[in-house]
Amino acid sequence: MEEWCVVDEQTPEEELQKALDWACQKGGADCSKIQVGQPCYLPNTLKDHAAFAFNDYYQKFKHKGGSCYFNAAAMVTALNPS
Repeated sequence: MEEWCVVDEQTPEEELQKALDWACQKGGADCSKIQVGQPCYLPNTLKDHAAFAFNDYYQKFKHKGGSCYFNAAAMVTALNPS
């Protein structure tokens, strides 16, 4: 079964930003595609960028023990978010 890591809609923006920063700067997510002018930059919202980064991290590291928790900012779903 395929799984995706998505943003928890209840997460305050401040917490979401912290989690996004961690995923991109320390976590190992490839955030190059959500930079200005790149294919996943639009829609340019914190939620969309965080969802991309969280899922990128989760897909890369779930088999090595990585989680989709991000300090309660995200959750796993079986529904394809795209």
